[in-house]
Amino acid sequence: MPVFSTKNETRNKGILLGVVGTDVPVQELLKTIPKYKLGIHGYAFAITNNGYILTHPDLRPLYETGKKRRKPNYSSVDLSEVEWEDKDDFLRNAMVNRVTGTFDMEVKKTVDKGKRVLVMTNDYYYTDIKGTPFSLGVALSRGHGQYSFRGNVTVEEGLHDLEHPEVALADEWTYCNTDLHPEHRYLTQIEAIKRYLTGKEPLLQCDKELIQEVLFDAVVTAPLEAYWTSLALNKSENSDKGVEIAFLGTRTGLSRINLFVVPEQLTNQDFLTAEDKEGVFNADHFPLWYKRAAEQIPGTFIYSLPFSSGTENKSVVLASTAIQLSDDRKSPIVAAVGIQMKLDFFQRKFWTASRQCAALDGKCPTSCDDDNISCYLIDNNGFILVSEDFSQTGIFFGEVEGAVMNKLLQMGSFKRVTLYDYQAICKIYAESSDSAHSLLDPYFAFFAAVKWILTELVIFLVEFNLYSWWYSDLTVKAQRAMLVPCDTEYPAFVSERTIKETTGSLHCGDCTKSFVIQQIPSSNLFMVVVDQECDCTSATPITMEPIEIMYNESLKCERLKLQKDRRRPDSCHPFHPEENSRECGGALGLHPRLPVVLLLSLLLTLFPR
Repeated sequence: MPVFSTKNETRNKGILLGVVGTDVPVQELLKTIPKYKLGIHGYAFAITNNGYILTHPDLRPLYETGKKRRKPNYSSVDLSEVEWEDKDDFLRNAMVNRVTGTFDMEVKKTVDKGKRVLVMTNDYYYTDIKGTPFSLGVALSRGHGQYSFRGNVTVEEGLHDLEHPEVALADEWTYCNTDLHPEHRYLTQIEAIKRYLTGKEPLLQCDKELIQEVLFDAVVTAPLEAYWTSLALNKSENSDKGVEIAFLGTRTGLSRINLFVVPEQLTNQDFLTAEDKEGVFNADHFPLWYKRAAEQIPGTFIYSLPFSSGTENKSVVLASTAIQLSDDRKSPIVAAVGIQMKLDFFQRKFWTASRQCAALDGKCPTSCDDDNISCYLIDNNGFILVSEDFSQTGIFFGEVEGAVMNKLLQMGSFKRVTLYDYQAICKIYAESSDSAHSLLDPYFAFFAAVKWILTELVIFLVEFNLYSWWYSDLTVKAQRAMLVPCDTEYPAFVSERTIKETTGSLHCGDCTKSFVIQQIPSSNLFMVVVDQECDCTSATPITMEPIEIMYNESLKCERLKLQKDRRRPDSCHPFHPEENSRECGGALGLHPRLPVVLLLSLLLTLFPR
């Protein structure tokens, strides 16, 4: 806001002393919204009066995660570009017009670096923020966040189990506000909870409901530590150290982690650390393994390769399952538990199980060891976890067996989900000279314009063409890769839950290829057996590569005609009653001297920095 002089002798002159303002980190704003009340997939977001996003979990302002370089126009990403399923902009326009209301729609949320998709229905609640040009919205996914579970334990029991060294709380959740008083800022959340409950810090402001629930979760989950310890001591259970970590997370942000190997021997060092953004409780989301487990049928395990790691780690497999409260009326998800295991350990278990079939009862006429068949283990999104060719691990099944995947789509065993990314980055190649500084110089465009004007002036006066001399190409042109914003379309794939076993065949030239797909019980995995006697390698593979959306001129014009709703501020202050308007606007009295301006421009052009 502007600051003007208030002295009596200068009061009517509107002397501007300066401008004062403050920056509020978005993360601090998110801390004021209790994530545990929004449910597993719920989130809060805010937009301006022009529909641009202030905060949203799907906003990606940087070129790369962890880098500081921002995208062009990163501050003018429209809400319709992230909530793109709302084709009529109902939600966006209502928030721009500062309306209070509700709205629901089916959404397709991508996770795991966009490789997987969750299809769900969101209920939106929105209102304006009084005294600001902003509006706030909250999204709750159907089936989550509507009901909560509460339990009671004594403070002594809760603190005893909460202080266990293997227990951690969500770093970005606010159990107690430690920012209000300087003496509290050095406290961890667990320390603050302890001081609050024991009465040592009466000035601490804490969320009583959340603390009561986290104490209950600490007591109820404490027996897991003894179970995990017994497994670690039993050498026969994990003799080859295939299982590395067991972990648990609850709806209150409480985590328990047990290592079965020393930290230095962990295959994926980033898992469950601050480096693994999608694998821990955050200010705006639950861990990825928690969210995916909650969308599965209760009692089933979900297996996956952790694409969300800092580098795509294909050496471990995660398995997690949701813990559902047993209640005849409502059954909320209260926690999720899982393990991280080595990939080679997981694959050995699969091959061993596939060979035991024939040895036990003779029902399997063929084996995965046969040369004329190929066996794959894929997940519900079509990614390969086990293959005879280890290099295919983590690759989409359609890239390896395009003909079979196409047939599975036709049969309905899998379905294609079309997604859009209006914050994508595309690589283009443009000619550039070896003097790269001119491309980065913010004054280059100004200098080029001055050079052109002076050249035309000299040509006009002396009728001598200096253009070829000034613009002679003395540098070597080269292809330079540039990252530019673009819009893309790309597919994701989801299996049909009701299909347990399916057989099929397809024609490839003069032969017929047959295959079988069968779901592994109590999991999100499918075993696919493909006949390799018929060669279908000529079939086009199915990939998940994004395709840039190209807009022709007519479509660009249509988009320009259909401008989105923008709302001006409710009040403007173009003048002040005590201001003397006659003493304003003196800028027109300034007259630049043309010779000095031309000389300065010429010197800057001929002798650039």
